[in-house]
Amino acid sequence: MIELYEQYVDLSIAYAIKAFGALLIFVVGKMAARWLQKFADRAMAKYYIDATLRKFGSNGIYYGLLVVVIMAALGQLGIETSSFLAIMGAAGLAIGLALKDTLSHVGAAIVILVFRPFRIGDFIEAGGASGTVESINLFNTTLIATDNKTIVVPNSAIIADKVINFSNKPIRMIEHTVGIGYNDDIKKAKDVMYSVIFNDPRTLDDPEPLVAVTDLGNSSVNFTVRAWVSTDVYLNTNFSLIEEIKIALDANDITIPYPQMDIHLDHSKRV
Repeated sequence: MIELYEQYVDLSIAYAIKAFGALLIFVVGKMAARWLQKFADRAMAKYYIDATLRKFGSNGIYYGLLVVVIMAALGQLGIETSSFLAIMGAAGLAIGLALKDTLSHVGAAIVILVFRPFRIGDFIEAGGASGTVESINLFNTTLIATDNKTIVVPNSAIIADKVINFSNKPIRMIEHTVGIGYNDDIKKAKDVMYSVIFNDPRTLDDPEPLVAVTDLGNSSVNFTVRAWVSTDVYLNTNFSLIEEIKIALDANDITIPYPQMDIHLDHSKRV
C-alpha cells in the first residue's frame, strides 16, 4: 500500500512538473507570439503597407505561432501531437475546399493591397462596375457610383478582369468630336474652338490642346477637340467645355449640321 502511494505521489509530482512546464511554454509562447504580431505590424506600417493587409498579416503570424505553441505545450504533457496534426491537416483541407470561393476573395484582396492598382478615393472601373472606391476589405471592394448607389464588387471579380483607374494620374485628357457644315470656314472654326479652350482657366497649356480635322463625314467636317485638365476638375470641365464650344460656334455663325436626307420627286413619271 505504501509503495502504491509512493508511486502515486511520484507520478503526481512528475505530471505536475510537466503541467507546469506546459503552462509555462503556453504563457511565454503566447506572449512571444503577441510581441511578434505587434513587431510585424509596426514593420509593415513603416513601409506604408495598407492597414487591412497589415491586420491580416499580423493576425496570421499570431495565430500560426499560437498553434505551434499549443503543439509544444501538448508535447510537454506527453500527448502525441502527430495525430492532432493529421486531424488539423484533414480539417484544414476540408475547410479549404468548402470555402474555396471565399478564400479566393481573400487571395484577391492580398493582390489588390500589395500591388495597389487603386486606393480608397480613386474613381475606377472594375469587375463590371464603376465608381469611387469607398472601402477595401478581405472579401469585397465597395464602390460609390456617380448617382450615389453603393456597389459591392467581389475581389476575385476585380482581379479576374481589367481595372481602369481614372484617378491615379494628376491630369486627364478631355476629348470631343465636333462637326461643322461643309460651307463653313474651317480655319475660323478652329480659331473659335481654340479660343474656348484657352479662355477656360481649368485647361492646361502643357500638354498642348488640339483642334484638328479628323474626318469628312456624310454631312459634316468633323474635328477632334482635345484639352488637358487636372483630374479633380475633369468631370465638370468635360461637360462645360462642349457647351461653351456650341455657344461660341453659334455666336460666330458656324453651323453644327445634323443628319438629313434630301428627297427629289420625279413629277414626269406621274400616272
